[in-house]
Amino acid sequence: MIFIHDTRQSLVAAVYLVNTLPGFDGEDTLQTVDDFEAYLAVNPYTGTIRRDRQEIDALRAVRPRLRALWDVDRDGAVPLVNEMLSDGRALPRLVTHDDEDWHIHATADDAPLATRVLVEAAMAFVDVIRADEYDRVRVCSADDCDAVYIDYSRNSSKRYCDTGNCGNRMNVNAYRERRARQSA
Repeated sequence: MIFIHDTRQSLVAAVYLVNTLPGFDGEDTLQTVDDFEAYLAVNPYTGTIRRDRQEIDALRAVRPRLRALWDVDRDGAVPLVNEMLSDGRALPRLVTHDDEDWHIHATADDAPLATRVLVEAAMAFVDVIRADEYDRVRVCSADDCDAVYIDYSRNSSKRYCDTGNCGNRMNVNAYRERRARQSA
């Protein structure tokens, strides 16, 4: 599935942010200013960014709301998305800046970063819902991973996240199990 640039960018940012939550490994990877800077390096945002503890804490606080989008089906996502848009007082408008062509911003540039992230993610999920592509919103199939991802493959066949080495690890495990059965 091909989504327009700003939709895909917002989905990537949401996935990254959700995957900073503690998972099977128990690590929260959005705790420090360096963690925050790493997020911003991969997911640049325009507008006001304060880079202080309060902003990091606010960003951390939206992660469970975003994660909830991976725990529901398409119809279940609608009220969650609507609530995010309402809470962020979304007012979509077309903008162009830097080297970006026309795209949508749905909050003021000086709105808190956490609000902008939440609303932009909600707007991206609006596109996913409207395109009837919610089956691409997935949790990693590895038995020891709960990372999330969006499957952008043409045939919707992706099973594992990109945060670890899950696909390779599961293939190696399956190979070893087959070899063990053959040897027995």
